[in-house]
Amino acid sequence: MSLPPSSRPAEALVLGVDGAARPTIRAVPEEVPVSLVYSSVPFAVMMLTPRDLEDFAFGFSLTEGIVADAAGIREVAVEEEPRGLRLAIRLAPTALTAHLARRRSIAGRTGCGLCGIEELDQMPQAVRPEGPAPDIDLAAIRRALDALEAAQPLNDETRAVHAAAFARADGSLRAVREDVGRHNALDKLAGALMRDGVQASAGFVIVTSRCSFELVEKAAAIGARTLVAISAPTALALDRARALDMNLIAVARRDTVTVFHGMQRVREAAL
Repeated sequence: MSLPPSSRPAEALVLGVDGAARPTIRAVPEEVPVSLVYSSVPFAVMMLTPRDLEDFAFGFSLTEGIVADAAGIREVAVEEEPRGLRLAIRLAPTALTAHLARRRSIAGRTGCGLCGIEELDQMPQAVRPEGPAPDIDLAAIRRALDALEAAQPLNDETRAVHAAAFARADGSLRAVREDVGRHNALDKLAGALMRDGVQASAGFVIVTSRCSFELVEKAAAIGARTLVAISAPTALALDRARALDMNLIAVARRDTVTVFHGMQRVREAAL
């Protein structure tokens, strides 16, 4: 099936400080309800930009703990529904058994990462990996930030979506995904890396949003040891980065970055 477009034109009126009014046409991103159904069992409804949905199915399944790797998913089919789209995900038998044992129903919004959780102990908790996080070069971070600006076509068009990117250790971009939801974009990125067999520990993740704790958890779930965020972290995000010993670099700009955790591992070196 052909997916709906990721944006649509909208009539608008630009009002200037001088009182002038100028009609214009602006592109606005689509926000579509997408139902995730695992082996015929409904699980969640998420609001998504309708692109890279197979990547989202894999990444969401990984970061939500439904599967441990790509082998846990046998097939993903995108289907039309009267009010949105359906992701029909066929799990491998072992993954299906584990999923049914911990099934929860959530209704997800673009701005929420904990919708539908009923108990505090259901909050996602990534496991701290063995060994310290690797060193990272400031030059690599700057190179990735420079490249990312030109790698967000939907945001260039709408100025209304987030991006999540994976950069190699030298700062060259390996993958970029966009979505109206910041954690959706990261799930799409997670799925893309997962499907291509890319080890997230071999580079670093960049998000173009504030750094809330669920982004730290999702980045850790895919094995990333360094997270770079355009905006500042929340206190809980910083707590989790410390507990996971994840390099956390935020308020990231071309000319300056702020290191919140892993100061001793961020270094200046020419590439």
